[in-house]
Amino acid sequence: MAAFRRIMRLAALAASLLLCLIPHLFWRAIGRRSPWPPRFLALAGRAVGARVRIDGHPFQGDSFIIANHVSWVDILVLGGATGAAFVAHDGIARWPVIGWLAAQNNTLFVARDRRGALSSQLDTLRAALAGHQPVALFPEGTTSNGSGLLPFKPALLAVLLPPPRSVRIQPVHIDYGPATAEISWHGNEPAGANVKRLMERSGKLDVTLRFLEPFDPAICPDRKALAAMAQERIASSIIAHLAPFT
Repeated sequence: MAAFRRIMRLAALAASLLLCLIPHLFWRAIGRRSPWPPRFLALAGRAVGARVRIDGHPFQGDSFIIANHVSWVDILVLGGATGAAFVAHDGIARWPVIGWLAAQNNTLFVARDRRGALSSQLDTLRAALAGHQPVALFPEGTTSNGSGLLPFKPALLAVLLPPPRSVRIQPVHIDYGPATAEISWHGNEPAGANVKRLMERSGKLDVTLRFLEPFDPAICPDRKALAAMAQERIASSIIAHLAPFT
């Protein structure tokens, strides 16, 4: 049954891609901003078993989303719900198929370990925000076990001080409830093994996107204070909603 579930979910993913790819390429060909990448991400999330519930209110204006990071499924559910472009390590751009798909969603690839690259990366982020593109960042820099937060890396948050236009920071707590420990991707688990494990998982995967109160980055004196404020709000939500399962 595990192999059958994996095959069926892979087939559903392929069908989602075929459904969205042709109209997406058409919109790109006529020079218009395509609405299809977030639709694909939402369908892909359902294909792998995710069932999304929204808690709170997504900010309707220009937003910079800061979220905790538990699994690669985060990208499917958060991107599908918000239409945000993600900030990702530039190594992903070289992944077969995945890198190309990420580029279709206007992913902003950054080289976190390359000295002297920060200035150009901030320019790329400013351009995205100036074009009314919602941006999502996982400031932990990697996935965790979901029971807490790794330290936030504040470097890229410098783009918000000051922002290129009126932008609100919206912290988001991605909450898988009692399934958190089971689906989290951390430690030394290879990517392929994690994908296989989740694709073979029985049942649906309930995930709640908790949109926390947005705030103006102008109230923060520097990027470290901004990171600390976002981290505190997400950590408080994790603690509040982890209690029933501990």
